[in-house]
Amino acid sequence: MMKKYAILSMLVGATFLGGCVDAPKYNTKQQAFPNLYKEHPLSVLVVPAINRSTAADAPELYSTTIAQPLAEAGYYVMPLPLTNMVLQGEGVTDGAQLENVDATKFHQLMGADAVLFVTINQWDTNYYVTGGNVTVGAAFKLVSATTGEELWNYNNVVVYDTSGGSNAGGLLGAIIATALSTAMTDYVPVARMVNGTVIQTLPVGKYNARFGKDGTDQFVEKPPVKSGS
Repeated sequence: MMKKYAILSMLVGATFLGGCVDAPKYNTKQQAFPNLYKEHPLSVLVVPAINRSTAADAPELYSTTIAQPLAEAGYYVMPLPLTNMVLQGEGVTDGAQLENVDATKFHQLMGADAVLFVTINQWDTNYYVTGGNVTVGAAFKLVSATTGEELWNYNNVVVYDTSGGSNAGGLLGAIIATALSTAMTDYVPVARMVNGTVIQTLPVGKYNARFGKDGTDQFVEKPPVKSGS
Protein backbone atom coordinates (compact mmCIF):
# COMPACT_ATOMS: atom_id res chain seq x y z
CA MET A 1 0.00 0.00 0.00
CA MET A 2 1.43 3.31 -1.06
CA LYS A 3 1.90 5.98 1.55
CA LYS A 4 -0.40 8.90 1.04
CA TYR A 5 -0.36 12.56 1.86
CA ALA A 6 -3.40 14.05 3.54
CA ILE A 7 -3.92 17.76 4.03
CA LEU A 8 -5.73 17.95 7.33
CA SER A 9 -6.01 21.69 7.80
CA MET A 10 -5.74 24.91 5.85
CA LEU A 11 -6.34 27.99 7.93
CA VAL A 12 -6.37 31.29 6.12
CA GLY A 13 -4.62 33.93 8.21
CA ALA A 14 -5.81 37.06 6.40
CA THR A 15 -6.64 40.14 8.49
CA PHE A 16 -8.78 39.09 11.48
CA LEU A 17 -10.90 41.35 13.68
CA GLY A 18 -10.64 41.13 17.46
CA GLY A 19 -13.26 40.19 20.02
CA CYS A 20 -16.27 38.20 18.90
CA VAL A 21 -16.52 39.80 15.47
CA ASP A 22 -16.33 37.28 12.65
CA ALA A 23 -13.42 37.45 10.21
CA PRO A 24 -14.28 39.21 6.95
CA LYS A 25 -15.17 37.05 3.98
CA TYR A 26 -13.26 37.51 0.75
CA ASN A 27 -14.18 36.50 -2.78
CA THR A 28 -10.88 37.23 -4.51
CA LYS A 29 -7.16 37.24 -3.73
CA GLN A 30 -7.02 41.00 -4.19
CA GLN A 31 -9.72 41.49 -1.58
CA ALA A 32 -7.88 39.19 0.82
CA PHE A 33 -4.40 40.66 0.35
CA PRO A 34 -4.79 44.24 -0.96
CA ASN A 35 -1.46 45.45 0.44
CA LEU A 36 0.43 42.90 -1.61
CA TYR A 37 -1.20 44.11 -4.81
CA LYS A 38 -0.37 47.70 -3.93
CA GLU A 39 3.30 47.09 -3.27
CA HIS A 40 4.16 44.28 -5.69
CA PRO A 41 7.45 43.35 -3.94
CA LEU A 42 10.09 41.85 -6.20
CA SER A 43 12.64 40.38 -3.79
CA VAL A 44 11.85 38.23 -0.78
CA LEU A 45 14.19 37.62 2.13
CA VAL A 46 13.52 34.33 3.93
CA VAL A 47 14.72 34.56 7.51
CA PRO A 48 15.40 31.52 9.74
CA ALA A 49 12.20 29.85 10.91
CA ILE A 50 10.95 30.15 14.47
CA ASN A 51 10.85 26.64 15.85
CA ARG A 52 8.03 25.84 18.27
CA SER A 53 8.18 22.11 17.58
CA THR A 54 10.11 19.47 19.48
CA ALA A 55 12.44 18.74 16.54
CA ALA A 56 15.71 20.65 16.91
CA ASP A 57 16.65 20.18 13.24
CA ALA A 58 13.27 21.32 11.86
CA PRO A 59 14.39 24.85 10.77
CA GLU A 60 17.39 23.51 8.82
CA LEU A 61 15.35 20.79 7.10
CA TYR A 62 12.53 23.22 6.35
CA SER A 63 14.83 25.86 4.85
CA THR A 64 15.84 23.50 2.04
CA THR A 65 12.28 23.47 0.67
CA ILE A 66 11.05 27.07 0.57
CA ALA A 67 13.09 28.80 -2.14
CA GLN A 68 11.81 26.80 -5.12
CA PRO A 69 8.05 27.39 -4.68
CA LEU A 70 8.65 31.09 -3.99
CA ALA A 71 10.75 31.42 -7.16
CA GLU A 72 8.12 29.54 -9.18
CA ALA A 73 5.53 31.98 -7.84
CA GLY A 74 7.48 34.80 -9.50
CA TYR A 75 9.63 36.24 -6.73
CA TYR A 76 13.37 36.76 -6.52
CA VAL A 77 14.43 34.83 -3.44
CA MET A 78 17.53 36.29 -1.88
CA PRO A 79 20.11 33.47 -1.53
CA LEU A 80 19.55 31.69 1.76
CA PRO A 81 23.26 30.98 2.45
CA LEU A 82 24.05 34.68 2.01
CA THR A 83 21.10 35.65 4.19
CA ASN A 84 22.21 33.31 6.95
CA MET A 85 25.79 34.54 6.72
CA VAL A 86 24.74 38.19 7.05
CA LEU A 87 22.39 37.45 9.94
CA GLN A 88 25.02 35.40 11.74
CA GLY A 89 27.37 38.35 11.35
CA GLU A 90 24.73 40.39 13.18
CA GLY A 91 24.60 37.81 15.96
CA VAL A 92 21.38 36.13 14.81
CA THR A 93 21.52 32.35 15.04
CA ASP A 94 17.89 31.54 15.85
CA GLY A 95 14.66 32.61 14.15
CA ALA A 96 13.09 33.46 17.51
CA GLN A 97 15.55 36.35 17.80
CA LEU A 98 13.80 38.00 14.85
CA GLU A 99 10.24 37.57 16.06
CA ASN A 100 9.80 41.20 17.13
CA VAL A 101 12.31 42.83 14.78
CA ASP A 102 11.00 45.65 12.58
CA ALA A 103 10.91 44.26 9.03
CA THR A 104 12.15 47.56 7.59
CA LYS A 105 15.54 46.78 9.14
CA PHE A 106 15.97 44.06 6.51
CA HIS A 107 15.53 46.59 3.72
CA GLN A 108 18.27 48.69 5.25
CA LEU A 109 20.49 45.68 5.84
CA MET A 110 20.02 43.71 2.61
CA GLY A 111 17.78 45.73 0.30
CA ALA A 112 14.88 43.27 0.44
CA ASP A 113 11.38 44.33 -0.61
CA ALA A 114 9.61 41.86 1.67
CA VAL A 115 10.48 39.41 4.43
CA LEU A 116 9.00 35.94 4.87
CA PHE A 117 8.62 34.85 8.49
CA VAL A 118 7.82 31.21 9.16
CA THR A 119 6.88 29.60 12.46
CA ILE A 120 7.12 25.81 12.63
CA ASN A 121 4.40 24.73 15.04
CA GLN A 122 4.50 20.97 14.44
CA TRP A 123 7.16 18.56 13.26
CA ASP A 124 5.97 15.46 15.02
CA THR A 125 5.72 11.68 14.86
CA ASN A 126 2.48 10.07 16.06
CA TYR A 127 1.46 6.45 16.66
CA TYR A 128 -1.99 4.95 17.19
CA VAL A 129 -2.78 1.21 17.51
CA THR A 130 -1.92 -0.08 14.01
CA GLY A 131 -1.24 3.26 12.38
CA GLY A 132 0.97 6.31 12.53
CA ASN A 133 1.76 9.57 10.82
CA VAL A 134 4.26 12.39 10.57
CA THR A 135 2.89 15.91 10.94
CA VAL A 136 4.43 19.16 9.70
CA GLY A 137 2.60 22.41 10.41
CA ALA A 138 3.78 25.95 9.77
CA ALA A 139 2.50 29.53 9.83
CA PHE A 140 3.66 31.90 7.09
CA LYS A 141 3.74 35.70 7.13
CA LEU A 142 5.04 38.02 4.39
CA VAL A 143 5.81 41.53 5.62
CA SER A 144 6.78 44.62 3.65
CA ALA A 145 10.39 45.64 4.26
CA THR A 146 9.60 49.21 3.26
CA THR A 147 6.42 49.90 5.27
CA GLY A 148 6.43 47.11 7.87
CA GLU A 149 2.85 46.20 6.92
CA GLU A 150 1.72 42.61 6.66
CA LEU A 151 1.13 41.67 3.03
CA TRP A 152 0.00 38.04 3.24
CA ASN A 153 -0.28 35.18 5.70
CA TYR A 154 -1.44 31.58 5.78
CA ASN A 155 -1.25 28.50 7.99
CA ASN A 156 -1.04 24.90 6.87
CA VAL A 157 -0.69 21.43 8.35
CA VAL A 158 0.13 18.32 6.35
CA VAL A 159 0.03 14.79 7.71
CA TYR A 160 1.95 11.96 6.05
CA ASP A 161 0.38 8.55 6.67
CA THR A 162 2.97 6.00 7.76
CA SER A 163 0.65 3.06 8.44
CA GLY A 164 2.18 -0.32 7.74
CA GLY A 165 -0.45 -1.07 5.11
CA SER A 166 -0.26 -4.86 5.45
CA ASN A 167 -1.92 -7.46 7.66
CA ALA A 168 0.96 -9.87 7.26
CA GLY A 169 2.00 -11.03 10.73
CA GLY A 170 -1.27 -9.84 12.27
CA LEU A 171 -1.58 -6.97 14.72
CA LEU A 172 2.00 -7.19 15.97
CA GLY A 173 3.34 -7.20 12.42
CA ALA A 174 1.29 -4.11 11.53
CA ILE A 175 2.51 -2.27 14.63
CA ILE A 176 6.16 -3.09 13.86
CA ALA A 177 5.76 -2.12 10.20
CA THR A 178 4.21 1.20 11.19
CA ALA A 179 6.93 1.95 13.72
CA LEU A 180 9.70 1.25 11.21
CA SER A 181 7.98 3.22 8.44
CA THR A 182 7.34 6.21 10.69
CA ALA A 183 10.88 6.25 12.08
CA MET A 184 12.36 6.20 8.58
CA THR A 185 10.08 8.87 7.10
CA ASP A 186 11.89 11.76 5.45
CA TYR A 187 10.35 15.00 6.69
CA VAL A 188 11.65 17.07 3.79
CA PRO A 189 9.04 15.88 1.22
CA VAL A 190 6.33 16.61 3.78
CA ALA A 191 7.68 20.13 4.35
CA ARG A 192 7.91 20.56 0.57
CA MET A 193 4.21 19.72 0.30
CA VAL A 194 3.35 22.23 3.02
CA ASN A 195 5.27 24.95 1.19
CA GLY A 196 3.84 24.09 -2.20
CA THR A 197 0.27 24.12 -0.93
CA VAL A 198 0.65 27.38 0.96
CA ILE A 199 2.54 29.29 -1.72
CA GLN A 200 -0.32 28.56 -4.14
CA THR A 201 -2.38 31.03 -2.10
CA LEU A 202 0.26 33.76 -2.48
CA PRO A 203 -0.48 36.29 -5.25
CA VAL A 204 2.18 35.82 -7.92
CA GLY A 205 5.19 38.07 -8.37
CA LYS A 206 6.61 39.94 -11.34
CA TYR A 207 8.53 36.97 -12.71
CA ASN A 208 5.42 34.82 -13.10
CA ALA A 209 3.43 34.85 -16.35
CA ARG A 210 0.21 35.57 -14.44
CA PHE A 211 1.56 38.69 -12.73
CA GLY A 212 -1.19 41.30 -12.49
CA LYS A 213 -3.83 38.82 -13.66
CA ASP A 214 -4.57 36.76 -10.56
CA GLY A 215 -6.27 39.45 -8.49
CA THR A 216 -9.70 38.15 -9.47
CA ASP A 217 -8.82 34.52 -8.71
CA GLN A 218 -11.27 33.00 -6.27
CA PHE A 219 -10.21 33.08 -2.67
CA VAL A 220 -11.82 30.46 -0.45
CA GLU A 221 -11.49 30.24 3.31
CA LYS A 222 -11.56 26.70 4.61
CA PRO A 223 -12.41 25.93 8.25
CA PRO A 224 -10.05 23.71 10.22
CA VAL A 225 -10.64 19.97 9.96
CA LYS A 226 -9.96 17.88 13.04
CA SER A 227 -7.81 14.81 12.56
CA GLY A 228 -9.06 11.46 13.70
CA SER A 229 -7.34 9.60 16.48
